[in-house]
Amino acid sequence: MKAKEVRQMSSEELNKRANELKNELFNLRFRLATGQLENPASIRAVKKDIARVKTILRERELEVGKEA
Repeated sequence: MKAKEVRQMSSEELNKRANELKNELFNLRFRLATGQLENPASIRAVKKDIARVKTILRERELEVGKEA
């Protein structure tokens, strides 16, 4: 997921996507602990996606704060 794609989503969609990514990260960590994870790099990619989504959400919060 690229930042450009994330910026096109609404805030509601971003919150939903952040929750989905957190669940995916949990599942990946669980699979890593049980030895079923084939690609450990996927954990890092999901973490970066979560950071992108949270960054965009925070930017939007700050923009709303400036307008008020």
